[in-house]
Amino acid sequence: MISYNLTTPGLLITLEGGEGGGKTTQIVRLRDKLTAMGKDVVALREPGGTTVSEQIREVVLSAKNAGMAYTTEVLLFQAARAQIYREIVLPSLAAGKVVLMDRSRDSSVVYQGMVRGFGKELIDQLNDISTKNTLPNLTLLLDVPVTEGLSRVADAGNNNRMEMQGTAFHDKVREAYLQLAKEDTTGRWQIIDASASLEEVEAAIWQATQSIFPSAQTGA
Repeated sequence: MISYNLTTPGLLITLEGGEGGGKTTQIVRLRDKLTAMGKDVVALREPGGTTVSEQIREVVLSAKNAGMAYTTEVLLFQAARAQIYREIVLPSLAAGKVVLMDRSRDSSVVYQGMVRGFGKELIDQLNDISTKNTLPNLTLLLDVPVTEGLSRVADAGNNNRMEMQGTAFHDKVREAYLQLAKEDTTGRWQIIDASASLEEVEAAIWQATQSIFPSAQTGA
């Protein structure tokens, strides 16, 4: 069983990946499955999840703020993260709950550290401050080809500032995520083929969760 947050009885599962991978849909399905198992589950999104963090989300993702400086972007994401961890994530883990997050610290490593060029080391230092040195027990990388992901986003409409970046940007994001997963030495990363059907992706995610819930049965 994977376990990194040894000081807390709860478990943290994050869903990561580029745009259009289906994280929002799949986190709901995973929440429902774990709840049916009798787990006390909290499902969250980043940025957001608290009054302060949702206000920051509106600023950092608004298409009206296309000229936002990259440094401002870095600090706003970290500010939103610090708030949600302080208010919800850390207390929930301390209470023994399962916390599911649609994006967390690895998004900043990829988008700001690797693609924007601030460096993984600096972003990880900021992440450690924002999360109080908390790492996920399991990170599910929902990987989808960029053209397919962006097509899904376009079909949904109302693109945010990050989704509006060019294809070359999103290609770098995908490559950075796959690099992180490949370089992982902790065992917490699991790559999910998000180009499959919703049901196939759901089944793959459920199978992957058995690394921290060995009693879980596929299809339960």
